Amino acid sequence: MMKAAYIDDLSETLKAVLQDPSFATMFPELAAADIIFDRPSDTLAPPKTTVDLFLYDIREDLDLRSNQTTITRAGNQTITHPAALRLACSFLATAWPVGGTDLPLQEQRLLSEVLVVLSHYPEIPSSFLQGSLVGQQPPLPMVALHPDALKNLAEFWSSLGSKLKASLTVTVTISVPVFSDITDFIVTTENLAFAPGMSSPPEGLLEFGGQVVNSLSQGVAGALVDVLDPLSLVPSAPPQTTRRSGHYVFSQIAAGNYKLRAVATGFKPQVQAVTIPGVPDDYRIQLTPL
Repeated sequence: MMKAAYIDDLSETLKAVLQDPSFATMFPELAAADIIFDRPSDTLAPPKTTVDLFLYDIREDLDLRSNQTTITRAGNQTITHPAALRLACSFLATAWPVGGTDLPLQEQRLLSEVLVVLSHYPEIPSSFLQGSLVGQQPPLPMVALHPDALKNLAEFWSSLGSKLKASLTVTVTISVPVFSDITDFIVTTENLAFAPGMSSPPEGLLEFGGQVVNSLSQGVAGALVDVLDPLSLVPSAPPQTTRRSGHYVFSQIAAGNYKLRAVATGFKPQVQAVTIPGVPDDYRIQLTPL
């Protein structure tokens, strides 16, 4: 579930970007400045030259929204990772020089240096990521001077109760998991052999399983799956209901040719021919919306 640390770690990540030692020689004033995240009011009076990154807006980035799940394997289990929320966080950067002989020009230089450093990275390199953002995929896009950011600056500063001040914006999109991962055991085909009596030939029964998915390869929960005789279309076993991940399992099925039928609310029924035993992809049923 969502943790406040994601946004806090983004602030620390931006601080690491602005303190990138590779820019220290080129931009000594920025390298020597403190980085804070305070509300930029008229009463703000830092004791030394400071760059303030004020988080003023958080919203979902609809252009980057995805419903695509990913599946990884761990031993004999599969882990389904639901798509994360793509959260666009916008910061207002202001410069607060202290002790110079020409503070307005020093303020402009600091903002210029901040702009160059932030614009240098269209995606934040993994080496700067902090805390919960370490290892996050996909990479974090960063846009300085976003065209949709703060179109009415005068109104913004008035809402803060402060005088208009030179500033620039930077927007970073992070991934925030909002649903828990789903863990399932990998379903494999299993041969079962037993002898009902000493004079009877052994019977071979099979266990198999698969997954019902939608057109985005997401598991469909609550679907009914039947194993049908290929000629009569009579069920050869009781129907199974798919789990939250869309997986189903049948046991004690004799080897042979069958048809699999899947029915789910909001989808067209799907029937496909299978041979048991087969390969795992044979038992994957993709449904089409109505």
